Amino acid sequence: MDRNGFSGEGEGHISSGRLWARRVVLIAALLWLIAPAAANANPYLAKPGETPVSVHVATCAVSGGFTHLYTALDNGLFDKYGLKIDHRFISGSGVNLAALAADEIQFLYCAADATIPGLASGIDGKLVAAPLVGLPYVLLSVKEIKRVEDLKGKNVGISRPGDLDDRLMKAVLKKFNLTTSDVSLRPIGGSQSERYTAMLQGIVQSVPITPPLDARGKKDGFNLIYNLNDLGLPFIYSSVHTNSKTLKERAWLVQRFVAAMAESVHFVEKNPDKAKASLGKVLKIDDPEILQSAYDAYAKALVNRRMIVPANAVADAIEVARDTGTNIRKKAQEVFDNSFAEQLDKSGFLKEIWGGELR
Repeated sequence: MDRNGFSGEGEGHISSGRLWARRVVLIAALLWLIAPAAANANPYLAKPGETPVSVHVATCAVSGGFTHLYTALDNGLFDKYGLKIDHRFISGSGVNLAALAADEIQFLYCAADATIPGLASGIDGKLVAAPLVGLPYVLLSVKEIKRVEDLKGKNVGISRPGDLDDRLMKAVLKKFNLTTSDVSLRPIGGSQSERYTAMLQGIVQSVPITPPLDARGKKDGFNLIYNLNDLGLPFIYSSVHTNSKTLKERAWLVQRFVAAMAESVHFVEKNPDKAKASLGKVLKIDDPEILQSAYDAYAKALVNRRMIVPANAVADAIEVARDTGTNIRKKAQEVFDNSFAEQLDKSGFLKEIWGGELR
């Protein structure tokens, strides 16, 4: 008992009760502060009842390098962002850039190094995200050809003059002191698979290809005679492009599209079976080993989780284009816009997706 004859037990209970109440209030306040942050970690999702927006998107080839777009389409990732995607395949970077400039398509997914010369020459369009960075091409040849020098007097299949594979092959020939007089670069058109078929039929003796055709080529008895990454060229692969009209009038649409592609990078890494299924459907391949080759290249080796377009690589690619005769009219910083990819980081979106894995 205290000096007034009271035990103090009731006072202890009152203090404990008040302390408990204060804790409840504090926890509620903390939850109130945290909840908006969690809700806003993906502020790019469509609002309930929002009418989906139709968007025309093109790819410039049929390639394992576009696995993130294929997988996003098959698994409804764009739907979450209120985007109804009309996907088109348009062969060749030049034709695609013309369609983008005319606003026939709002987004183009294509190897940036195929499009940078055109963009730098003045064609309307900008790079706004780069999910893949690096050069995946290899040179595959019939079994009688074991090195690049053996191509003299032979035909190499390319898509068309001026396209990426044409420019890459000219760089390979230059490195080995060969010219197009020594080695014929034969335009075949179509997809890589069609040019591969041309080699199977003996129309050409070599083709530059990307995974998973390298794995298929080994099974078919072809030789991998050169890894084009050894050229040491700055290279930005699968990238998101848009035009000035979309940037000016619907920047929110660009932000949502970039966010959806960033989520697909995570989805593909965490769901390999679904990614390989999407890729197999597009490439018409069901061989597990071949699909794994593509997955290893495009879901792991070349992935750029932050989606930032590397400014130095753009500048280097423009200089390479200038050296090969392209009339350059734009500075490097006029060819890309990283604000949308940077916003993914600032908003907490990327951290919410990747957590401690973000690098």
